[in-house]
Amino acid sequence: MTDISGLETAEDFNARVMAATDDEGRLTVAVEEMPGWDIFPFELDSLRIKPLQPLAEAEPARRGEDPAECWCNQDEVPARIADNVVWSNERWLVTLDHQMRLPLACNLLPREHCDLTDVPDHLSGEMGRLIVAISAAIEELPSVGRSQLAKYGDGGAHLHLFFFGRPDRMLQLRGSPLLDWEENLPAVPLEVLRANAAYVAARLVERVGGSGPAWA
Repeated sequence: MTDISGLETAEDFNARVMAATDDEGRLTVAVEEMPGWDIFPFELDSLRIKPLQPLAEAEPARRGEDPAECWCNQDEVPARIADNVVWSNERWLVTLDHQMRLPLACNLLPREHCDLTDVPDHLSGEMGRLIVAISAAIEELPSVGRSQLAKYGDGGAHLHLFFFGRPDRMLQLRGSPLLDWEENLPAVPLEVLRANAAYVAARLVERVGGSGPAWA
């Protein structure tokens, strides 16, 4: 196994960050970076970064850290997932996030329990093809300018990739500020979200097979 003993520790990284804070433990807003972009969604007057908290003792446990307790190993897929399936095959699910205020937001999840760091070889190639196909289908939607892809995994241990359809020609919503803007947008009617999701599902069926929305 490759030796990691000479690499920087979390304590070292944290110490360098804390050394850059003021007397209240706040970092200075880097106005020459994201806040200086025309896509930054907030006014700079009185903008402050919260004081940094002490380094945690450990990363918190996530949902499904024990595979036996993960939704994928239950007798039935939970309704929150099953009722929102956009597309599926024997190995993967795409689900609709109907609470997000974008033309479309969906998740790609394997049926088999794994995280991004341990996706088995028999799934990894198909995952790549699905990422391409989902992104392409989302960008075909008339209300979408670009498809964004994200992976966080801080709340759940079961792999879930996020796809966000950034509204077409709303240039302030470009890039990583999209999710800051999203929370302040008006809600999208469910029938609109489902129509967009059904289109993406149909394109996936055409390109990679599988079946389509749970509500169809």
